[in-house]
Amino acid sequence: MPEHAALIAPAAAKFTAVLRGMGEADLTARTPCTEYDVRALLNHLLYWGPWLEAAGRKAPPPEVSSGEAEADLVGADRLSAIGAIEEQTARLVDVFGAPETWQGQTTFGGQPMPASMAGYMVLDEFVFHGWDLARATGAEFTVAPEVADAVYAIALEIGDQARAMKVYGEEVPVAEGATTFERALGATGRNPGWTP
Repeated sequence: MPEHAALIAPAAAKFTAVLRGMGEADLTARTPCTEYDVRALLNHLLYWGPWLEAAGRKAPPPEVSSGEAEADLVGADRLSAIGAIEEQTARLVDVFGAPETWQGQTTFGGQPMPASMAGYMVLDEFVFHGWDLARATGAEFTVAPEVADAVYAIALEIGDQARAMKVYGEEVPVAEGATTFERALGATGRNPGWTP
């Protein structure tokens, strides 16, 4: 939805704050995403960021020589990798912070999709993977109420499709008095109480 464009910058700011605190983080630490340790999650962000940017620009996808699992985009210099994700995040904010980016159709990985779906994916990356990295590294992570409302609504809207594509895990029940963001985490297959 075009109105979600205004949420991209504040969500990115929280995500970037987590990145900036990761200079000494243990890259082998587990994350709430069971298939990723911290290094693999950073690799995931570096791999798919250019695809999301291309989708936002309605441009051809990047040329790649390997899949995500085979790519080693983090390498030996974690600070360079973290800096690259920060720069990538700024570009995504520039693209998806514009309401017109969310309108019409685009493609992702050669598959047609509504442009708003690409925007949803970017917001999800900032919020949910920001939380994943924060939990794995012991950082603080907060979400503005309007961002929590948006990602919860997105999780409910695309949940079945995302689970079928293995993007979300099976829904995790949350406590009766859970916050909206905790409900969003549960809807994506994350346990809000997860600790390393």
